[in-house]
Amino acid sequence: MHAKKAKSEGDISNTDHLASDAHAVLDLFSGARNLSTPVWVYDVDNCRVVYANAQACKMWQAESEEDLCSRDMSKGMSSTVAKRLKQYQADFIERQTTFREMWTLYPNGEPVSSSVAFRGFRLPDGRMAMQCEVLERASDEPDNLRSAEALLHTDVKIALFELDGPALYMNPAARNSIGGPSKSFQQLFVDSKDYHVMMFELDGSGEHRMVARVTTASGKHWFDLSAKLCSDAVTGQPAVLLTAFDVSELKIARDKARYLADRDQLTGCYNRAFMHRLVEDLANASEVRCTLLYFDVDRFKNVNDTFGHEAGDNVLRELALRAQQVIGPEDIVVRLGGDEFAILLYEDADYVHVHQKAKVLFCNLSGPVRIGATSIDVNVSMGIADFTPAQTDFESALRQADIALYHSKREGRNRYTIYTSEMGAAALDRARFKTEIESALKQRDFVLHYQPRIDLRSGNVVSMEGLVRWKHPEKGIVGPDNFIPICEETGLIDSLGQQVLEIGFEQAMKWQDAGEYMHLSLNISPRQFADERLTDMLASFARKPGFPTDRIELEITENVLIGDLDDIASKLKTITDMGYRIAIDDFGTGYSNLSYISRIPLSCIKIDQSFVSQLPKSGPIIRLILSLGKQIGATIVAEGVETQDQYDWLSRHHCDQIQGFFIARPAPLDELGGDTG
Repeated sequence: MHAKKAKSEGDISNTDHLASDAHAVLDLFSGARNLSTPVWVYDVDNCRVVYANAQACKMWQAESEEDLCSRDMSKGMSSTVAKRLKQYQADFIERQTTFREMWTLYPNGEPVSSSVAFRGFRLPDGRMAMQCEVLERASDEPDNLRSAEALLHTDVKIALFELDGPALYMNPAARNSIGGPSKSFQQLFVDSKDYHVMMFELDGSGEHRMVARVTTASGKHWFDLSAKLCSDAVTGQPAVLLTAFDVSELKIARDKARYLADRDQLTGCYNRAFMHRLVEDLANASEVRCTLLYFDVDRFKNVNDTFGHEAGDNVLRELALRAQQVIGPEDIVVRLGGDEFAILLYEDADYVHVHQKAKVLFCNLSGPVRIGATSIDVNVSMGIADFTPAQTDFESALRQADIALYHSKREGRNRYTIYTSEMGAAALDRARFKTEIESALKQRDFVLHYQPRIDLRSGNVVSMEGLVRWKHPEKGIVGPDNFIPICEETGLIDSLGQQVLEIGFEQAMKWQDAGEYMHLSLNISPRQFADERLTDMLASFARKPGFPTDRIELEITENVLIGDLDDIASKLKTITDMGYRIAIDDFGTGYSNLSYISRIPLSCIKIDQSFVSQLPKSGPIIRLILSLGKQIGATIVAEGVETQDQYDWLSRHHCDQIQGFFIARPAPLDELGGDTG
């Protein structure tokens, strides 16, 4: 209790009212006037002394009782002391009790430490005041005095509990947070399991520390609790000394950080790192058997290109929701990245049941996704791998599921496949083949074979198409069907495509230097076309003196044109502005939308060999393409001509150029008689 001598007109006027209370209780304390110990009555609500004996006045260094009663005790009083006095008042109202504590008072700013007994006292107006009696002056040991003050003012909650009863002592911080002393140690815990764990540990070692939810006056909070078994210094009975720190904000922040660390922000699914840790933990449970489902969205790039990335994000959220609605309470859904997801299913007995669950999941994932007024057809491909975490790590299980997913893609998509050891062996062969291709790219073992195109009017060879072959050191010449799919799957197609252009451009320069007016066509894959480095490479060659850009034709398929047509048309115009020519290869078999014809700078249309092979049945379609070519001024080339009848039909209907086995198979230039380098 902090108080300093203060007299003002406001204080004196208030003193008159308070003095009447003192006179009303004077008879009750007539015997106290002659006591040798200081006794006074404190009005908690008004922060005033309303009665004091001579010893109290002396202790407070007051000239008289009226002088002491005129003082405003709130001046200089700490908030901790004010809260403590209010706690006493609440306890006095609730029940008859006495508190004995070491207090340091500050009469006129000088510290006086004493052991004080506090009792409730009802004023005539019905309010609860506090009778204070000094039992003994405290020793002058600084450590004792300072420890008492620290216990009073600290924000750390400190309480002493009976083992099976209410609190024996609470410092102000504990009382203000936990509530009344009638609460038992067990009643603190929100979860009874935490209490039993605490008591079990106390029985074993005599002390324990844990983070648990505690019932407080302001609700349920997380506390860092440290408890020790001890004895009550008054009764000698067993007790629990509790020290508590409110860690709710830290707990919430850590939980949120852990949630964010374990979750994918777009879908709310778990992420790859969490799955990895989970499977590592499961490795310690040898009986656990799991099934991993690995799936992605078929042609998800088309969804983003056609409907936008926001729509693509909505598709991913919907897929995550569909998966979570079907899985069991212990199963988890993970977003691995992009449009790739994994689902971990638990199965303790037989894989038959879990495979049935996988089938249900697969069926529920596919289906239209509505985004506003738009409906997007969504299908998934899935790979399934059974594994035991104690024997197989997560990455290995994921590779097996990925191999099965690859098999689903190759079989036509929109299906699921269960991994087998045969698939694993085939995947290993592909991996070895990929390594060989990487080595071949470094050694520049890829070459071009050339297939002539002839003009049907003159019968002359007017162009060569460069077709890549692998000059394998052991197997000889390897055709593109054996390595192009692997290159496309692994991304090596970018490096291969660049080498093809470099080889072809070098040959074009040789023809140029030799004075031969020969055109060259080279294929550009959809992935290579999407690579921003393509235009830079084309520009670097175009800047070379004498480079014949006007005789180089870059063939793209219709699938290249899927996406933002404005961006695609702009890129093609940039290329043609350098002098290159653009041809559409395999026309009529890909992106069936003729609207792009008028928007891109085409110089050539190549009729796919599937139409040529069906002549004369496919005649109307080919005549339509021939007419289209004349309308837009593009050269029409028929591919895959293999018979005299096909040749004659195309000649009669005025096709511009042809190529195929009927003319010549792809071969090195020296075998075609055209190597002028």
